Amino acid sequence: MASKSPKIKTMFACSECGAQTPKWAGRCAECGDWNTLVEELFGGPADLSLVSLAPTNRSGPARIGEIRSDTSRPISTGIDELDAVLGGGLVSGSVTLLGGEPGIGKSTLLLQLLAAREDTTLYVSAEESATQVRLRAERLDAIRPDLWLHAETSLPHVIQAIDETKPALVVIDSIQTMVDPDLSSAPGSVGQVRGCANRLVNEAKERDIAIVLVGHVTKDGNLAGPRVLEHVVDTVLQFEGDRHHALRLLRAVKHRFGPTNELGLFEMVGAGLVAVPDPSTMFLADRRTGIPGSAVVPTMEGRRPIVVELQALTSPGLENVPKRRSAQGIDGSRLSMLMAVLGQRGRVKVGNQDVYASAAGGAKLTEPGLDLGICLAVASAMHDIPLPADMAVFGEVGLGGEVRQVGHAPRRVTEAARLGFRSVIVPAKSPEPDDGLNGVRLIRVATLVEALRKAGLNQ
Repeated sequence: MASKSPKIKTMFACSECGAQTPKWAGRCAECGDWNTLVEELFGGPADLSLVSLAPTNRSGPARIGEIRSDTSRPISTGIDELDAVLGGGLVSGSVTLLGGEPGIGKSTLLLQLLAAREDTTLYVSAEESATQVRLRAERLDAIRPDLWLHAETSLPHVIQAIDETKPALVVIDSIQTMVDPDLSSAPGSVGQVRGCANRLVNEAKERDIAIVLVGHVTKDGNLAGPRVLEHVVDTVLQFEGDRHHALRLLRAVKHRFGPTNELGLFEMVGAGLVAVPDPSTMFLADRRTGIPGSAVVPTMEGRRPIVVELQALTSPGLENVPKRRSAQGIDGSRLSMLMAVLGQRGRVKVGNQDVYASAAGGAKLTEPGLDLGICLAVASAMHDIPLPADMAVFGEVGLGGEVRQVGHAPRRVTEAARLGFRSVIVPAKSPEPDDGLNGVRLIRVATLVEALRKAGLNQ
């Protein structure tokens, strides 16, 4: 008797966590996000592809001291900034997910990565034709014999290409456009993205090759597709930057083989992406001195000190209209909190003002060491008094108006001194650099009011 074919049924899957439900709802019952349930088809042999099949070459349990660790050594990518973010390079058998906005330079970075490698590599273009990729490779001077190119969206054909070329590194551009015909879901759906990602992760582990997946992002800047996509990969990289600025920032959001606090900086030029060895000089290149509303802040990105300029502008708000707090490159909610502290504890009347603040040069910063710089920049704009041109400032501001210590204070001071700043406003208990102050005067402050007074802004 012929076997009855499994019935295809309609389900709704959450695009954030991948949870399934037979009925649509406005809110996912698992993760709590709203309007994330999308219709999917499930059933039949396709369901087998959704299961994360374990690699067949895994061994049984062993004592932890007997596990070999030399097999997870990173291999240099040939790009110093990328190696710094990855903790030395890519690890064989690992899967890396690279996300970023359209046009930011993801494909350019990965093509340069493949060209810098000395072993066999494979670039799978699921969005562009082979001719388009070839033209970009010519512009980037990335033509070499061991770099294979395959324009394909079918996952079985991609695996066949891996069998034929036997690469050490594979780039899939992008995971959202890959299609597994065994899955009943539509291309780009939650089921397709999850199934293709699981299959590629297993291929990387079994073959001991490194795979890099390109991921789309949503309008909020988060990686598109199910949240499980970020869980199954080993590393998640975020490529950031303003398309209208040349600077590009590469961060590790998740990294199983090293730290996640490093930052890689690139500049987009005609010949591709080039490393930025001295980002502080680049950020301050167009700075004008003697302008109210400007404060220079030494920040820390990982182990790298970077000096940036914070700019602020205030304008009287309309009556009976909520006052604006607009932030560019810094945390908007943090700006609103600091304005409340500046008004209540610093006695600077910003309650009736629209406040605009930005990190110049396209930088995106979140660390608490910016707090004091933001407050002084806004106060400078309010009083129309510029800060001294050779003064830098850093420190965290608490709700009580106190100025708190931040990490790596000596390195911040040393970087400011290198760039020619002669005075730095610092939290009262910040340590001095081990190699001395090098002609820099530390202005120690314990409160926001004291910082405003020593900066000449306590009017």
